[in-house]
Order: sequence, then C-alpha cells, then structure tokens
Amino acid sequence: MTLLDSDVWGRKFYSDGWRDSAGEHPVTEPATGDRLGSVGLATAGDVARAAARAAEAQRGWAATAPRERAAVLRRAGELLTEHAAEIEDWLVREAGSVRSKAAFEVGLAIGECFECAGLPSHPQGEVLASDEARWSLARRRPAGVVSVIAPFNFPLVLALRSVAPALALGNAVLLKPDPRTAVGGGVAVARVFEEAGLPAGVLHLLPGDGSVGQAVVEAPEVRVVSFTGSTPVGRAIGERAGRLLKRAHLELGGNNALVVLPGADAAKAASAGAFGSYLHQGQICMTTGRHIVHESLVAEYTAALAAKADALPVGDPAREDVALGPLIDRRQVERVHGIVTGSVAAGAKIAAGGEPAGAGYRATVLTGVTPDMPAWREEIFGPVAPVVSFSTLEEAARIVDDCEFGLSVGILGDVGTAMRLADRIESGKVHINEQTVSDEPGAPFGGVKSSGTGSRFGGAAANVEAFTETQWVTVRPDIAGYPF
Repeated sequence: MTLLDSDVWGRKFYSDGWRDSAGEHPVTEPATGDRLGSVGLATAGDVARAAARAAEAQRGWAATAPRERAAVLRRAGELLTEHAAEIEDWLVREAGSVRSKAAFEVGLAIGECFECAGLPSHPQGEVLASDEARWSLARRRPAGVVSVIAPFNFPLVLALRSVAPALALGNAVLLKPDPRTAVGGGVAVARVFEEAGLPAGVLHLLPGDGSVGQAVVEAPEVRVVSFTGSTPVGRAIGERAGRLLKRAHLELGGNNALVVLPGADAAKAASAGAFGSYLHQGQICMTTGRHIVHESLVAEYTAALAAKADALPVGDPAREDVALGPLIDRRQVERVHGIVTGSVAAGAKIAAGGEPAGAGYRATVLTGVTPDMPAWREEIFGPVAPVVSFSTLEEAARIVDDCEFGLSVGILGDVGTAMRLADRIESGKVHINEQTVSDEPGAPFGGVKSSGTGSRFGGAAANVEAFTETQWVTVRPDIAGYPF
C-alpha cells in the first residue's frame, strides 16, 4: 500500500481513524480539470466531536516523555523522505506545482519535522529572581488544542509548519486544509503521523467549507488558532478569535518589493526578479510583486526580465517540462487577467506576457506603472511583475513602505547601501542580494502591517511562543506565614 492510497482516505476525513463522511469534495487537477478522487467533508458537528476528543487525548499526549514525542516527529520526517516521490506527484497534479517546486516543498516539510523533533527537549522556561524566600519559575505549558487552517499554494509545508511544532510541544491539533488541496495539505499530513505512531485523537483532519472554518475557530476547547491565507479572511478570523479571547497567529498576504540598487549586475538581478515573481505562478505570499529599479538600470533590467518571461513555458507540469503550471482554478486566471487589463487600461504597458495560457497565465512584465494601478496596489497571486524606477535611496524607501503589506523585501546590489535601506523600511523579512521568496524551518517567519501578526512560525523561540502558555510557579521550603 502506498502512503496516499485512496482506498484509505477516499470520501473520508480523519478523526480517531478514517471516518465516512456525509459529504464529499472532488479532488481535481487544475491543469486538466480531471477528477483525481474525493475527500470527505466534515461538518460543524464533526468539528465539535473532534475538539472534545482532542482535548481528552491532549492530556495524555502532553504527559508523554519528551523522547517519545521527539521520536514521532523524527519518524514523520523519515516517512516524508521515504514517500517523497509519491507526495511530490500529488503536489504536481493537485496543486499545479512544477516538479522542482514540489520537491522543494517536500524538502521543507521534511526539515520542519526534523527541526521540531528538537522542541520536546528544548528549554521550557526560566528561573526568575524573587525578593521572597522562594524559588520563582516561569514555565511553558502546552496551549491545549490548536486549530490550523492551511492554504492551497504550499499546502503540505504550510500545514506542517504549524502542525509539527504544535504536536511536538504537547498540543492536539484540528487541521482544516483548503478543500482544493486536501490531499497534499491534509491527507498527507494525517497519514504521515498515523504511520509515525501518533496516538489516536491527537490529530484530526477536517476538510470543509466556511462553516467548518468557523467551527474550528469557535470550538470552546481550542485555545490557539494558526491561520495562513488571505488578509481579508485573516482579519475575520482574528476578530472572531479576539472576541473569544483566543490567540490567533495570522500569516497573511504580501505585495513584496525587490529593490535593484545602482551598480547592481542587471542580468543577475533580472534572474532573481524572474524567480521571485514567477515561482509557482506567483501564488506565494512572498512573491515579488513590485520591482523597484534604479533609473540607471531600469531599461536594461526590464529588457532582461521581459526576455526571461518570454522564455518561460506554461503548461501541464504532470505531462510537460514547463516552468509555470496552472493557476489554482479558472476564477484565479480571470482575476489575474482582470488586474493586468485594468492596469493597461489605466496606462501601463505590457513588456511580456499579459494573457492566459490554457489553465495558466503567461509570465508578465508591466512598465509605465503608477501607484494607483491595481497591478501595483494589490496582491495579484499570479505571475505578474510590475516595474518602476527610483532615483534616490530615500525615494526607494518611500516606495517600499507605501504599501499596506510588510512581509518580505529583497535588495540587490551594494551591501552597505542595502543595509542602510533595510534600516529604513518596515518588513518582517529582508534578504540582501536575494529575491523575496525564502524560507527555512529554523528561521522565524512572519510579516507586519496587513501581512500578519509577526513572526509566529519557524525556529524554536517563535514556535514555543506560538504554541505554549506561560505559567508562573513558586516554591517555598515551608508553608508561608500570613497575617490572617
């Protein structure tokens, strides 16, 4: 049996084993529209039962020896390694990933599991100074039940980025993947931990619609919500969680800037810019959405970027050797094209691309862009690269920050100048002499402004902060005396 054999999960969801569902969601291939299978859809009632069971199972899981929790995480990483080719195939067909992107994603997921295997034995608190005759300690305790809501674009790693540390630190998890990628972002996770020996009831896979999303936020047993997705949906989840006095960790959208400084190598810069804008068809929160190029290089850079865009084939990554696969669905193709045509109608010029290509969209370069155009103001989530010029470092900093988002910035060129620019801008991440798309399991990840609630993912410190609560403990050698 393969790890993702549909005889196990077809028309089912995972909650204390694989359960038959009252409803189902077709798993389709965006490149062709072909049906690949179907997953079971959970209901709000299923969520209520899962949350109660998770709260019960979490107590035993939290009491499990750290070495045993670490062993489950290590085994999960080993299983992902053993079944990498199978999982990559699903990411190619279900998510529209080109093969290299799918391999990169599985590699990140493997890294997440091995990185999080160290969390059970990570220091869980500190000794505090006290004026009293006692020991004073601050210790970290599991939050309890964590809900994870994951998106379609990097479905496996963006689910595991929260599921793995939450489990490692002794929590139970309710996982709601995007139904469009419920196999790569849900079934794969559930099967890996099922085979890795995670006790029953600790992890629940609950694909579903908005009512299920609302239920995994509002379930009384849930104490932390980890959401990755669009800013509008993140705002709504944050508001709902806030009213219920729950913590919500929100990793949201981005309209990320790549700044090309004077004196930079234009050819290398264009290569970086093309990768930043066109990887996974631009469907990444870190995608380079704004190219800000010094006036001395803008003509050369734009020509080089357009040449690269024109050379990138678009098609079906499961059957062709292509650089860009399909967008996630037809609605997204129409949205991207609407942003491009709307910007052109407002005066922008197409230097490359600018049209759909089957289920995908051609790599596009826009010039003559102004700040009021949708291609500049909006997060496009498609392979579109708008280019503008700047003359001074102060102007570059102003253009970077004149944006509601603050996730990732790349700066190409002289390192000293790049450092001075980095000190002037608001961004959760800054990459000097790299483009905007970068992630590592051990590095903090998150954005500011409309990009989210800061770095609550990646690295031991961020994960412990995200998925545990602080408890103050004092200890005296004898019962204290009181005046009453």
